[in-house]
This record gives sequence, C-alpha cells and structure tokens, in this order.
Amino acid sequence: MTGKLSLDFTKVARARASARAIAGDVQAFVDRYTTVAVERTLCRLVGIDGVDAGQVPLPNVLVDEVKERGRLADGLLYLLGNAMIETRFSPQQLAEQVAIDTIDITAFPDHSPEAVAEAIEPFVDAGITRIRANRQRREQLIARLGEGVRPYLYVIVATGNIYEDVVQAQASARQGADIIAVIRTTGQSLLDYVPYGATTEGFGGTYATQENFRIMRRALDDAGEEVGRYIRLCNYCSGLCMPEIAAMGALERLDVMLNDALYGILFRDINMQRTLIDQYFSRTLNGFAGVIINTGEDNYLTTADAFDEAHTVLASDLINEQLALLAGLPETQMGLGHAFEIDPDMENGFLYELAQAQMTREIFPHAPLKYMPPTKFMTGNIFRGHIQNALFNAVAIWTGQGIQLLGMLTEAVHTPFMADRYLSIENAKYIFRNLRNIGDEVEFRADGIICRRAQQVLDNALSLLENVAHEGLFAALEKGIFAGVKRSKTGGKGLAGVAEKSARYTNPFIARMKND
Repeated sequence: MTGKLSLDFTKVARARASARAIAGDVQAFVDRYTTVAVERTLCRLVGIDGVDAGQVPLPNVLVDEVKERGRLADGLLYLLGNAMIETRFSPQQLAEQVAIDTIDITAFPDHSPEAVAEAIEPFVDAGITRIRANRQRREQLIARLGEGVRPYLYVIVATGNIYEDVVQAQASARQGADIIAVIRTTGQSLLDYVPYGATTEGFGGTYATQENFRIMRRALDDAGEEVGRYIRLCNYCSGLCMPEIAAMGALERLDVMLNDALYGILFRDINMQRTLIDQYFSRTLNGFAGVIINTGEDNYLTTADAFDEAHTVLASDLINEQLALLAGLPETQMGLGHAFEIDPDMENGFLYELAQAQMTREIFPHAPLKYMPPTKFMTGNIFRGHIQNALFNAVAIWTGQGIQLLGMLTEAVHTPFMADRYLSIENAKYIFRNLRNIGDEVEFRADGIICRRAQQVLDNALSLLENVAHEGLFAALEKGIFAGVKRSKTGGKGLAGVAEKSARYTNPFIARMKND
C-alpha cells in the first residue's frame, strides 16, 4: 500500500502485529470470565424486561439474586434454561417470580447441558431474529431514502428531557445533520443498572433507557421521511452497563454507539478487568446489529498534550481495532477516534493536524473514522472558536474522515442552542462543498513538515506498542501509558461484578452473532 505521506507500511504492519498480540493476550483473559453486566445483557436478549415493585430492573433483580447465592459463574442462561425445564415458565415469568420471592432459580436439580440448551434456544432465536430484522430495516430505509455524504455531520442533544431532545434532534435533522447523539446524563456510566422508562430530568444530558431509545428512534424516522434521508441515532454503551446498553440499542435500532475498550478505565476509573470483559460482548452485539462504534481516543488529548502524545492515540486505535476484530466487528463499523486538539498558538499547528488526520486515514483505510472537534483550547471568544472549527472541517474533508462531530462556537460557554447547531452545520456544509475534492488534488512533499510529522508519530506508536506487547496491557495501564492516567488492575469500580466461568457456563449469542 502507498499513500501521500510516504509512510513505511512495514512499520504499520509491525505496529498492527504488536496490537494483535496485545489484544490476543487480553482475549485469553476475557474468555475465562463473565460479569454482572454481561449476564444482565443475556437476560434482556431472551426477553426479560420491566421492573419490580421497588422499580428495580428485573435483569438486576435476577442477576443480583444469582450472585448472592454464589452461582454467577454458572451464567444466567444455564440457570434460566434449567429452571424452565422444571417449571415450564418463560424467562420473563421466571424473573417476575424471583422478584416476588416465590422461586429460587438456583435451587432446581441440574439438567444436562443439551437439555438446557434446547429449553433456552427459542428465546435465543427470538432475540437474534429481532436484532437481525432491525438491521434489515435500517438497510431498507437507507436504500429507499438515501443518507448523507461522508463525512457524516454529527451533532449532540443534551437537554435532560427526552421529549425536548426530540424537538432539538428533529430540528437538527432539518438543518442538515446526519447523526444525532443523545448525550447521557452526567454520571450514568457509573450506575450498575439501566434506568427504566422515559425520563424528563437529567444533568448535562439525558438518561440512556430503552424507552428513550424507542422514542428518539421513532422521532428520527419521522424526520428522515420528512427530509428524505436516513438519520442515524447515536448513544453511549460505555461504563458499567456497556454490553447491556449495546443490547438495548440493538433491540431499538440505534445506528452508532460510543464503545471504547479503554475509555471507562482511564476516564471513569472503572476496573480494567471488568471493562475489558464487558467490551467484548458489547462489540459482538454491535457488530451483529450493524452498529458503527465510536472509540474515545480523542479524550486522551484533553489530559495530555496533543502534539507530544499523538502517538498514544494511534497506538490505542490499533489496539481498539484488534479487540474489535476479535469480537467479530468489521473494519467498516469501526469509527476509530482522533481529534483536532493541538494548541492553536503553535506555529504550523494546522499542518500537524493535517498530518495526523491523513496518517490515521491511510493506516485505517476502511474505517469510518470519527474526528473530534477542538475543545481543550476553545474560549469564550466565539468568533475565534468558529474559525477553529472551520480549520477542523477543512482537515476532515481534505483527509476523508467518516464521522465529523461538529464543533460549536459556544463550546466553552454553554450547552448549544439550536441556532448554534445551525451555524456549525452551515460552516461544515460550506467547507465540505467548496473543498470536496481537495484531497485528490494536493500532494505532500516527501521531505516536508507534514510527511515528517506523520512518520514521527508512527515511529513513536510502534515503539509504544512493542513495549506494551512485551509487558501486557494491564501492566501498561497501571503505568499510565495512555492519557497520563494510572489505574490499578484490582482498583476502580465494578471488580466485584466479575466471576470466573464454571464448566456449566453458556452464551450461545456470541457464536451465533459472530457466525450468522
């Protein structure tokens, strides 16, 4: 492969091989364990929904009961299937009986794995069928309505009230947005349960619930019919409920999910073992559902210098890529993250930003890369901010990014008004239209600033990945290799929800979703 930057692709291959070794080591660990979030996800996939008298979600009721009785290692699908043989109840009925303390699903005699698999199979089939139908429905709508041209214009809504979010999301679609992301309320990633029902209060965002997903999906489908193109819906399956929210998104036809292997560890202090186990199943779900994942490497540059630490973004992208491939998620659904975050006072900063964006595109040619706007150096000067966003948009169209999270001129002032989104969309559309083919027309000097910068970042990323491959990802995270943040393998939130699988454990969804 060749590109404009004269990159040495033997070095890219070596970097990828190191990332593959890192991911393989992680996967050997992941395959031996489950978590409370994984088991709640399985409950949801076989049809368990609703809350008990105390408004606790039934998947939590069931999994907490099993954990307290010391049987989490056997897995919920084994225990549900075994109880179904004895009671002839459905998974939903069993959960309801557990909620009123009339059944203990761990107390029944053990049946053979074959009998248990036969009992649970119709409910596994139903979950698979529903998600497959959603994927087919998306493909049908895109075929009929069409969609925006890449880079997709991605904007956020974050009122706290799902019904107000709908108003703002539909307005954004009319203004030209292609992806609407409903930002989660502050702190939801640290909740070890998913709230239930439609919500109208939130701080800095709106709760991610299945009903909220359903409401927004319906609203964007209506808006898509009005404007004549498919509008994608994005939410967040990071945090302590990573696979559970991925399942909810798959069941309600979300199109894009924030889904990073390392973000929760670094920026939410969620235990690394818990996160790495959870990310595997969440990505398997997203892969099968046709959901584009977005990774969070852009966040590294909010705590570390974007010039000095650019190589950590590339290294993390390569690790995220390999972990996603192991989960069955194709390159075409990997919205690997990077950002326009170099200090605007740095001389030739635009050239360095252009070098890094072009490098990322050349190394990940099939990925719908997610490019993040300037945030760290945004100020109350909205005029300068609008110019910074214009330069960011110029780099995006020049280098063929896939998903453009639009910067807001009021980034450092307040949550965007609808008019702010309009101005940002107008800015991007103007630049994308006028510079549409600039990347086809302009070449870079082999000995120039842009090529030398890209080669330097690649060299540093290769060195970093070879070191991490030698010592392992867990040890690297403990040393603060990424974002300058150190985490303990046994520290953080959620470790108590991890269990080593027993010989009885079963999860047929993974094989079905990776092979169907």
